[in-house]
Amino acid sequence: MAGINIPGVTNQYNTNETVEKLMKVERIPLTREQNQLEEYKAQKDAWREVNANLTSLRDSTKSLYSYENPFNNKLATSTEENAITAEANRSADFQEFKVDVIQPATADRFLTSELKSDYEVPSGMYTYKVGDKQININWKGGNLKSFSDAINKRSNGVVKSMIIGSSAGKKTLLIESLTTGKENRLIFENKARDLAIETGMISPAKSDTEIFGTKTSELSAVKNINDNTGLPQLSLSKVLLTDENIKVEPRGAFSINLSSAAKKDGNHIQFSIKSFKTDDITLKLNEKPVEPEIPDSGFAEYKGIVIKNNLLDMNLKTSPVPKIPVESVSNNQVLFAITDDGSEIEIPYEQNFDGSEIKLDIDLKEYPGIKSIAVKNSNTDSYYEISEFKAFNPSKTNGYIPNHPITEADDAIIKYEGITITRPGNKIDDVIPEVTLNIKEKTEKTATISIKPDTEASKNALIEFVGKYNQAVAKINILSQNKPEIVEELDYLSDEEKKTQREKLGMFETDFSLTNIKSNMQTILSTQYPFDDDAQIIMLSQIGISTNASGASGSYSQSRLRGYLEIDEKKLDSALENHLNEIKNIFGYDSDGDLIIDSGIAYKLDKQITAYTQTGGILALKTSSLDSKIKSSEAKISKLELQMDEKEADLRMKYGRMEGTLNSLESQQNSISNFTKQQNRNN
Repeated sequence: MAGINIPGVTNQYNTNETVEKLMKVERIPLTREQNQLEEYKAQKDAWREVNANLTSLRDSTKSLYSYENPFNNKLATSTEENAITAEANRSADFQEFKVDVIQPATADRFLTSELKSDYEVPSGMYTYKVGDKQININWKGGNLKSFSDAINKRSNGVVKSMIIGSSAGKKTLLIESLTTGKENRLIFENKARDLAIETGMISPAKSDTEIFGTKTSELSAVKNINDNTGLPQLSLSKVLLTDENIKVEPRGAFSINLSSAAKKDGNHIQFSIKSFKTDDITLKLNEKPVEPEIPDSGFAEYKGIVIKNNLLDMNLKTSPVPKIPVESVSNNQVLFAITDDGSEIEIPYEQNFDGSEIKLDIDLKEYPGIKSIAVKNSNTDSYYEISEFKAFNPSKTNGYIPNHPITEADDAIIKYEGITITRPGNKIDDVIPEVTLNIKEKTEKTATISIKPDTEASKNALIEFVGKYNQAVAKINILSQNKPEIVEELDYLSDEEKKTQREKLGMFETDFSLTNIKSNMQTILSTQYPFDDDAQIIMLSQIGISTNASGASGSYSQSRLRGYLEIDEKKLDSALENHLNEIKNIFGYDSDGDLIIDSGIAYKLDKQITAYTQTGGILALKTSSLDSKIKSSEAKISKLELQMDEKEADLRMKYGRMEGTLNSLESQQNSISNFTKQQNRNN
């Protein structure tokens, strides 16, 4: 008996194979379109890679002529890096200057005496003030650690706290101001003052402020030096003491001694000064000639008897002798510290003549051996008003003195080119234009600060530019030429990356847009840029960057002919050291005087590349065109796939019917054959 056959399933007559063979022929247009779609996508990816390479090159190129170009970077170095450093803005002048750090700015940092580990901080309102800032802590009571944490939690940039284990079973509490400067002293109020006194952090201090310079008897004449200028000697008679101040007229001078109490350790001297312009006294001195001076005829004395000589016989009607004109004097050196050995040390201050009050605070430790303060107005066209003098210890100004100070609030003091400057902070940016000084420690010897060009930054930028350029050229070479050696020359690629790039060789061999941009870039790089009649550097090759920077002769290199740039590092270093500004100009300069860069290597490369990479540019049009093709191809594939499904279903249905018919005929044949065999056996 014949087996059971299901049409289209049992595949007794190889129907499935027949349908597949027929469908393979039918799918040729679909397969072709699918391959075309993959090619479109690969091309789009390739254009995107070109765009990425060129965009990266453009960014590197733009940085070489924009405002942020590395050629304007300044590098600040210090010979005493541990004590003072500097930061220079791009607009800073190239310069070198001397700085001595007398002291860095400090903040109040006070310790308590040793306390028991289980010390409890009483409840209450604790107030800590620094300058015009303060924090208030409504403390409910608790141990030192919790109290310290509460201070830090509410610190708000005013103070901070720390618990220090001083010895076995003992602790100390540190309270630290977070703002430096003598005007920013740490002040305890409410329960904070009570706690500070109880724990031995501070104690009441007796006021020992001394006021002087309010009595004529305190003012002394200064020693004069015969300068043969024809000007009046510096004189105490030109000094007027009023109820309000000490007025020092032109050519006036005085000194005032410091008492032993005023010179106590830690003391400061405070006073103010006002400067004014007045009529120059040399105008009157030069108005008329001087009559000849007749010397005294002299006398003789013996045992109390005086005998005078006869008067000199001279013609008193002679013409007056013209006087040599007296020159005016304008001198900023007015204040001096006089030391025990008679030396004079200038007390510098920022002088102006608008009558505004300038307050001075002299830390006596800066003037060892000081005996007195002198005011010498050697000027002929200005006068000064000096306030009373006050000697005091700034640590005691709040009525309390710290018992265990780690540091006390004080200003930074530096000497810039011999001029003493004080500032409340350690970051000083208003002394040298475009330069910030960072004060760290006292200098052991004078620091030399140098502001120089940052050639290293310029070199790195140029190396990056060359690298980006070569990557872009490599991508263009791969896509525009079908030469396997192009990929093999790229040593920086991994084996897997090389395999990927080989698949893209010659993808756009017939598209001249890539060869055009490569040719244009090479022309830009090899062109001269004479930005100035006296310019020595006008070409990229002059700074050691070219397609044959190594200068190899007689050797044939295919890779060199492909347009890659090389760098002669020694030549580049020398050019950056000696011609930095000219290098900056060949990358971008203003050719027509309108203060806008309109020429140079980087400028022209930027414009050339932008035409390709910008929105709506050449590469955007390429990918846009491919997007349309991809969309059309995907629609066509969808349609063909639908047709193939319908065709395959139709074939399977027809061949299923045919197979069913054949199975039916075979069954009938078997039935007839069996009937015949049965009849034969019966006979």
